[in-house]
Amino acid sequence: MLMPLAMLLPCRRAVVKNILGGRGLVRRLTELGFTPDAEVHVLKSPPGPILVSVRGSRVAIGWGVAMKILVEVVE
Repeated sequence: MLMPLAMLLPCRRAVVKNILGGRGLVRRLTELGFTPDAEVHVLKSPPGPILVSVRGSRVAIGWGVAMKILVEVVE
């Protein structure tokens, strides 16, 4: 089941499936490592930015951007 990255609880892992947004946002997130089938791990969620581990890097993104990244939870 797909869900926004912003809804993923801390310590859960998921796989990126789609990014909803314009070319600029998609390009920026792709450069940060949010590519299809990339595994992400939420380290910290709101309040404040969402801290995510993706492809060996830690990335902080805003809640609005995290709502545009669709992921599938890995059990």
